[in-house]
Amino acid sequence: MIGLPFVYGFAGLTFLAFAVLSLRDATNSKRWGNGAFWGLLALSMLAGDRLGDFGNGLLVLALVAIAGTGQLGRGSGGTAPEVRAERAASHGNRLFLLALVIPATALIGTFGFEHVPGLVNPKQVTLVSLALGALLALVIGMAWLRPHPAAPVQEGRRLMDSVGWAAILPQMLASLGAVFALAGVGDVVGQLMTGVIPEGSLVGAVIAFALGMALFTMIMGNAFAAFPVMAAAIAVPLLIRQYGGDPAVICAIGMLAGFCGTLMTPMAANFNIVPAALLELKDRNAVVKAQVGTALPLLVVNTLFIWWFAF
Repeated sequence: MIGLPFVYGFAGLTFLAFAVLSLRDATNSKRWGNGAFWGLLALSMLAGDRLGDFGNGLLVLALVAIAGTGQLGRGSGGTAPEVRAERAASHGNRLFLLALVIPATALIGTFGFEHVPGLVNPKQVTLVSLALGALLALVIGMAWLRPHPAAPVQEGRRLMDSVGWAAILPQMLASLGAVFALAGVGDVVGQLMTGVIPEGSLVGAVIAFALGMALFTMIMGNAFAAFPVMAAAIAVPLLIRQYGGDPAVICAIGMLAGFCGTLMTPMAANFNIVPAALLELKDRNAVVKAQVGTALPLLVVNTLFIWWFAF
């Protein structure tokens, strides 16, 4: 049965290829740092279950040390910019069809594999379908564009070197959210908010929850990491238990309020920093600046929706 080992293996081999190419890139003065960083990330995916908690903890500390001491850099690998521009101009917007292959495969696989019992683990069908979509897009791209066989890996390494350590920031922040939840940060925040929210004020509790979701998401870079903290602090004890709100509405729209924070923080690297790197923007925060005008009105609307529909 296909499950997460397939996804981790696919990702691990990809990062291993990045590590090897980084070590061979003589134009990058920090190639050893790049090779070590992507190699350790590959090791975590290929053999993380064998390393155990302590071993994985040391691996994470090593990744932080490499990134924190500035050992990551960019080489000159990959296709020349003028060649990329020429090929992009010749194929035009049709190139976006390759990008659409991935979500389309993920959607079809998520609903289709349930009719083929025993093939894919039902608990991991979406992730498996996403990985299959990436592989399918690669195969179609190779058959259609006919690049050099090493071009996909070289270009992938170039893009990952452009993003740098921020590529793994979402995983780090999600882990931090789990640690915060286990450490009881939500209870502490709840006690602090009790002194701020006027007693018996439903509106105050709703505003505190929605605004807290956005702010914690901006700090932690991930609404899924912020949710356990704010749920334990405000959503469960006040909005649901004390005021009798609809849990489904509170949780669903609360996550949307958190996503408003995602639009306004560079900590959400996969949404805001990665696109800036992929588009080679001069201002790494250009995406965030463009989204603030949308995020703030959406946050107000989500706050009102919780108040209207949950009670």
